[in-house]
Amino acid sequence: MKENNNVYNSVLQLIGSTPLIKLNKITEGFKGDFYAKVEAFNPGHSSKDRIALHIIEEAERQGILKPNDTIIETTSGNTGFSLAMVSIIKGYKCILAVSSKSSPDKIDMLKSMGAKVYVCPAHVKADDPRSYYEVAKRLHSETKGSIYINQYFNKLNIDAHYKTTGPEIWKQTEGQLTHLVACGGTGGTISGISKYLKEQNPDIKVIGVDAYGSVIKKFHETGEFDEKEIYPYRIEGLGKNLIPSSMDFDVIDKFVKVTDSDSAHTAREISQTEGLFIGYTSGAAMQALKQLNEEEEFNEGDKVVVVFPDHGSRYMSKIYNDKWMEDQGFLDKDPVISSNIEYIK
Repeated sequence: MKENNNVYNSVLQLIGSTPLIKLNKITEGFKGDFYAKVEAFNPGHSSKDRIALHIIEEAERQGILKPNDTIIETTSGNTGFSLAMVSIIKGYKCILAVSSKSSPDKIDMLKSMGAKVYVCPAHVKADDPRSYYEVAKRLHSETKGSIYINQYFNKLNIDAHYKTTGPEIWKQTEGQLTHLVACGGTGGTISGISKYLKEQNPDIKVIGVDAYGSVIKKFHETGEFDEKEIYPYRIEGLGKNLIPSSMDFDVIDKFVKVTDSDSAHTAREISQTEGLFIGYTSGAAMQALKQLNEEEEFNEGDKVVVVFPDHGSRYMSKIYNDKWMEDQGFLDKDPVISSNIEYIK
């Protein structure tokens, strides 16, 4: 069958070419036009599909990966899912070290995709032997015929977005965008996109999103790794307690920090206003956009792209669960979701 009839040889051919969707209601009254790059339209429901396929195929090209080898990675969930998906199609085993901060939904999804999952405590130092970084390294050293993806320190993470996401956004906006707003976790997404866009137009302003409890923003501003900045926070896939080399700070103009609570409520608001069911980190990105608008960052005529990294289905036991929200002390506002439910007895 012909591929141009929307028939594909495998799910991997659906990675990339995600839509740019105009935000209307949630940005009402903002100066400028705002568009979301919705990465949930990837088959693995996140932007991490791009790096999983790119890194694995580069390892194959270099002869590093052989049939029946094992792929090992540190992940908050999304990269792991994407790696497990690619591994299934290409015939590799997959072992994942996951932070306990990852939602139960994500962990269950990883198991469902055939991965062996090690859940590691979230709130330990990066060099603690129990951290998911160190556990992945240990598993790699103990597993014959394995490769460690190491997304936080792998330049291919940046390269995947430089070759795909950046050109897509440039083409979709016809080169007219003025700002890019994206979260910084491993740094690959924001760095790769920004590198490409700034090569096309160095005047494009790139704004990263960081979490309170992360060291990224201060390091960008001062060059100092300040351990006093580190404390537990709940947003997944955003911020870090180390400085990843896959974060290219030179192509990022500034960072803005967002809170756990605001990001959770904003994610819910997006689903209620734009009909986009997106994840916790996407809520963080939109919350940063709100704060930047309040700071009068944008002007009439600006075209702003915000990256929504993943899908809301991975957070059903977290931000879309009123009990979890209440347990975190986040329901200081009226619940958005349960208030719409009536039980007939």
